[in-house]
Amino acid sequence: MSKDLIESAVFQTLKELGEDPEREGLLKTPSRVAKSFRFLTKGYQENVSEILNGALFTEDNDEMVTMRDISLYSLCEHHLLPFFGKCHVAYIPKHKIVGISKLVRLVEMFARRLQVQERMTKQIADTLQQALDPMGVAVVIEAQHMCMQMRGVQKRGSVVVTSHMLGAFRNQQATRQEFMNLIKG
Repeated sequence: MSKDLIESAVFQTLKELGEDPEREGLLKTPSRVAKSFRFLTKGYQENVSEILNGALFTEDNDEMVTMRDISLYSLCEHHLLPFFGKCHVAYIPKHKIVGISKLVRLVEMFARRLQVQERMTKQIADTLQQALDPMGVAVVIEAQHMCMQMRGVQKRGSVVVTSHMLGAFRNQQATRQEFMNLIKG
């Protein structure tokens, strides 16, 4: 990601908006925005094998592993405005478990890209399915989108909920219901 190109684009955008990008309050804004975008999209520089980093372990466990309320912050690819919320992840091990911090890092990796919530939900679930080969994976994301709240329909407090269920979570209603009960808190 070229810092100079982003800074130049922000400088020009400020001019197009009718601002003076050389006034005191905006003087460092192009640099700040470039730095911010590098951080908010750092997921493009990360990959699954680095995230999991050998943290897969053989265990004789076939009970649901659930992590709920993983906070996430992402940018909507349609408007470059934030959406934020929480992600709930579960899997039923067959022979492998993953270090629990890796679940958080995996969510973070996909969130730190330009996204749509539906795709991100599926990416997290599919990645866990591929890495662990579990009996099932479930991912639910609840998020508020600033593109809905600040512009467009301007509906504050509305929450978008997406889910992606694989294996036992898709095929067994009791398993799906157990997960949904666990994430309700």
